[in-house]
Amino acid sequence: MPQRKAAGESPRRPSFRRTETRTAYMFLAPNIIGFLLFSMLPVGATLVISLLNWDLIRDPEFVGLQNYTTLLTEDPLFREVLFNTAYFVVGVVPASIVISLLLALAMNNGLRGISLFRAIFFIPVITSSVAVAMLWRWLYNTDYGLINVGLNAMGLPYIPWLTSTDWAMPAVIIMAVWKSLGYNMVIYLAGLQGISPTLYEAAALDGAGGWARFRDITLPLLGPTTFFILVISVINSFQVFDLTFILTQGGPGIATTTIVMYIYDQGFRYFQMGYAAAIAWVLFIIIFLITLAQMQYQKRWVHYD
Repeated sequence: MPQRKAAGESPRRPSFRRTETRTAYMFLAPNIIGFLLFSMLPVGATLVISLLNWDLIRDPEFVGLQNYTTLLTEDPLFREVLFNTAYFVVGVVPASIVISLLLALAMNNGLRGISLFRAIFFIPVITSSVAVAMLWRWLYNTDYGLINVGLNAMGLPYIPWLTSTDWAMPAVIIMAVWKSLGYNMVIYLAGLQGISPTLYEAAALDGAGGWARFRDITLPLLGPTTFFILVISVINSFQVFDLTFILTQGGPGIATTTIVMYIYDQGFRYFQMGYAAAIAWVLFIIIFLITLAQMQYQKRWVHYD
């Protein structure tokens, strides 16, 4: 016997759902089309260009994987640039995470005027990278920069921040950490304010001190927040360009030349577009593999429940 429809069930529900789905896709269509036109197509084009020998003047010549072979086996400059980038990432990421967490803990209270201090720490984030680099270029000046003036007042020798191959990269790292603190601090503040105060109250009743509450409650519950900041910070650090370009232009020598600066030089200074595209794809693979490793490793220390 044919089954009867349940009472109150609308026979037009499947049709309504199809209409709702079509409407959703219509609203999403501009964003999807824009993503395909301005993101996916250029990415695909760079993959094709990486297989060419092209200087923007002569006709492109297909060379297959020659650009990748040259880059990975015959270009010692790329290895130095890769080391510089790794140096920058290792210097910036841990320092920015630790300092921004400490700032967030300090800013996570209800004192009068605390919002003003939060805004002050966030100002570097919204300030143009060019302005930030020019400011720090003045601060780092060997003869009259405020940092060396302060060191001299304490009886310490001047430091050639931007003219020494030993100090140039630390100078860039300090500036990059300072600029990123506000953003990470705000993310950590959101995570801290999402922790229930009852957890701290229960721990205090059990005799847990401040350090124990931080270690056993705050840090574990901030795991997802820390993981997000870690992933974003690593990706952004590998792609650093504007700060080093304005502050040091990759110098002295190539002491602060990063991978993205190397891509810029090959593509827009020497017009080796195929070689520049190959470097870009190698950078993408490096970031992808590191992010994939982070996604796998986070299962050991990040808990979402």
